[in-house]
Amino acid sequence: MASYHLSVKTIKRSAGRSATAAAAYRVGERIECQREGRVHDYTRKQGIEETFILTPKDAPDWASDRSRLWNEAEASETRRNSVTAREWELALPSEISAEARSQITRDFAQELVSRYGVAVDVAIHAPHREGDQRNHHAHVLTSTRKLEAGGFTAKTRVLDSAKTGGVEIEQMRGLWAELQNRALERVGEVERVDHRSLEKQRETALDRGDKLTAEELDRDPELKLGPAANSMERRAKVMAERQGREYVPVTERGAVVHAARQARAAFREMRERLDIARETYGIEREAGQGRISAGLAALRASTSKERGERNPEDFRERLSQVVGRSRDQDDTPKPEGRNYARERLKEIMEKDAGRDGQAAVHKLDGHSEYDLGEDTGRDGRKPSVNERLKDVLNKPRERLEIEDERDQEKNQEVEKDRDIDRDPGLSH
Repeated sequence: MASYHLSVKTIKRSAGRSATAAAAYRVGERIECQREGRVHDYTRKQGIEETFILTPKDAPDWASDRSRLWNEAEASETRRNSVTAREWELALPSEISAEARSQITRDFAQELVSRYGVAVDVAIHAPHREGDQRNHHAHVLTSTRKLEAGGFTAKTRVLDSAKTGGVEIEQMRGLWAELQNRALERVGEVERVDHRSLEKQRETALDRGDKLTAEELDRDPELKLGPAANSMERRAKVMAERQGREYVPVTERGAVVHAARQARAAFREMRERLDIARETYGIEREAGQGRISAGLAALRASTSKERGERNPEDFRERLSQVVGRSRDQDDTPKPEGRNYARERLKEIMEKDAGRDGQAAVHKLDGHSEYDLGEDTGRDGRKPSVNERLKDVLNKPRERLEIEDERDQEKNQEVEKDRDIDRDPGLSH
């Protein structure tokens, strides 16, 4: 399931960090920091799928050199507590291709360049080999000053200000959600991401009358594990998988996150089954089934989670699986009796497809095409309702129908006993 994540962090000297070290680590390269006199070598780092640099049109040629770029960014700051770079961390949807992930990341980075006039250094990372294999993500490192023909100039105060920074970041969050949703739509995915807070999403769901979604969103935001706890939980998952046992969180934060994810998964499962039941009930009612038969079909469909396409052949196959046995179960011996839902299905299929539908019905009853050819060749007509009823007299039926017939037999016996009691010839 696609999930949204975008966080913005700053690289501060006061925290002992530098733009050169941050860039070297994210792209897996060797960069010598001229200001510190240190070499940051991360060439052995793995899992880096793609890196690229984007700059404004009038940027100097040296801006395409990563080492020169970030050394110049460091040199442009003179204070001990300067912010030398800003990092945008993005979660990439696993449902789309690597090329599509690269393209939407590039589009986002280009918007940062156009909007703020900064230099942007992008690194796209693959999921950790021992972690969640859906965790594709990108690190987008930007300068905190505009890059012009003469080098770095003014600070991007619009992102630093308390009044405008939050608004700007929220707009970029919205853009990133839009880019992901477009990519998901292009590949036919139904899932969408939403950058808004859970509270705002819940209010929107209530406004449109979607109480189930509102109920799902009525929760606290997921607790952030942090690097240490995340590493411990990742090792615990790998160990559990190797030993063939169920994963049990080893940290308090991990237990909270795991429980929350299980609850959300259960809720999504419930919603999915409910949607299947609603859809199946509607199809059955349109096909002429009664409320009870349609309800039973909906219950079976939601339990099995079988959901087909909407073309005619799949529609008939789906109905045959819902109201009766599937074709690979026709040889299973079951009690005898009449199945009215099956009979109604046959009529619908024959009206829908003529002889092809009749052939499908014949196969549904366990007969061969050869048998069908003999019958149709001899009679030269479609079987009557009575003939079709005779064909299904020995076919399996639902447990509820068996119980209903037993109740009817009991009622008939009671009526006979009453008739005997009322016979004057047997009175004393």
